[in-house]
Amino acid sequence: MAAVERWAMRIIQVGALAVVFASTALVTFDLDRFFVPKELVLHLTALLAGLLTLRRLTGSHKFLMGFLLLSAISAAFATNRWAGLRALAISASSIVLFWASRALRDAGLGPKLLNAVALAVVMASIVALLQAYGMRSDLFASTRAPGGTLGNRNFVGHAVAFGLPVILLGAMRSRSKKYLVAVVIVSAALVLTRSRAAWLAAAVVVVIFLVCAWRRSFVIIACAAIGAAAALFIPNTLHWRSENPYLDSVRGVTGYDAGSGRGRLIQYERSLLLSLRHPLFGVGPGNWPVEYPKRVPPDDPSLDTTAAGMTSNPWPSSDWIAFIAERGFAAAILLGLFFIAVASGAFKRFRAAIDPDEALDATTLLATAVAACVVGAFDAVLLLPLPALLLWTALGALSTPSDARPSRIVVALVILVCVAGAWRSAAQLVAMNTYTVRSDRASLERAARIDPGNYRLQLRLGQMGRRNQRCPHARAAHALFPAANAARDLARGCGP
Repeated sequence: MAAVERWAMRIIQVGALAVVFASTALVTFDLDRFFVPKELVLHLTALLAGLLTLRRLTGSHKFLMGFLLLSAISAAFATNRWAGLRALAISASSIVLFWASRALRDAGLGPKLLNAVALAVVMASIVALLQAYGMRSDLFASTRAPGGTLGNRNFVGHAVAFGLPVILLGAMRSRSKKYLVAVVIVSAALVLTRSRAAWLAAAVVVVIFLVCAWRRSFVIIACAAIGAAAALFIPNTLHWRSENPYLDSVRGVTGYDAGSGRGRLIQYERSLLLSLRHPLFGVGPGNWPVEYPKRVPPDDPSLDTTAAGMTSNPWPSSDWIAFIAERGFAAAILLGLFFIAVASGAFKRFRAAIDPDEALDATTLLATAVAACVVGAFDAVLLLPLPALLLWTALGALSTPSDARPSRIVVALVILVCVAGAWRSAAQLVAMNTYTVRSDRASLERAARIDPGNYRLQLRLGQMGRRNQRCPHARAAHALFPAANAARDLARGCGP
């Protein structure tokens, strides 16, 4: 084993833990104070691991390459190209991590990568539990608790759902009780998140393991039941509006006639109608919140009631709806075909396995791919940095060796996108910090030059100073989010 491969493994291991804890106390920026630091960790991890494993990169899957190519073309034609670059870079770093992890599996380091993924999911669960039971920190999510350092309770649930197969794999292979403790911890966190999408995906994972590895599953499922029971009966500091919040969440798994379920259906329908206007390349990666408000009535449930012309969240409530609307039908189909190929390949490996460990690997890969698709059908997963790092690392570390190698030109271009993503995330952090701690125009102007895609910064500068100082920034804010009333009002009278 070469020293360079050990270094690549260490980088991914450190990145898996760092992406859990990376956050800032810049509360003005709500979700971005969690996402931007995690994106920087994702890009740096992919960049360094990709460079170190450059000569051994494998798994050049034609579906992934087609998906990334169409995404790049879509980003080039997007209204908000800064948002397009940001979303494209997450996809590029995901694919580089898949390549690197697959190469490290070929070198015999797959189990160590999977241990890192499992540990990261457990740590995210522990942080969420600490918040649920009274711990306070400026780095924790102040709303949607217990989100901990992930920013939202649903994100914790998602991490547990797609990370559960890896933890179950460790519990079945290891003689140590630490994995059984891990099952208890993540099960408790999963219950407390009340994430219906995560609950559904976790149930699918359990069914897959019971069917494919039932002889080893019963003790582990019992530990999961202990964790769930503990979460239900041990008093915590969470304040739900409902008298029976967990029972209501169970009932609401398939409820789409009212509340958030009804809002999702409306959003899906109108997002698909939006995609019909841009069927080939979509509206651009990360550009759903830019274009969606243009095509829906003011009372649409996905719109922000405090900022007219803006969406409440920067993505649709589904990975697959997002990929269709933002990158076009062809790109979404190619990514779907990749996951189908992974799942079908894992099933074939399971049926052909003559070794119990190989069968267990195949079961874990199948469960991981299916869990990602299920939870991504109802929430954003593949669009976000923490799932991107952990999920694609796990998929690569579980995949079979491959002789197919991406061309050097393709690798160079994809890694350049990772570099651009790292630069963009670092610029965003600097600009966000300046916006929060400084109020003088000179400092804000410097921040705007560092991060021209910061809508909030451009909007603030568009409200300060004389007309000739305000107008360039008002026009810039309007160009970033043309449907936003605040930016449109500022830009009115400034000319083209």
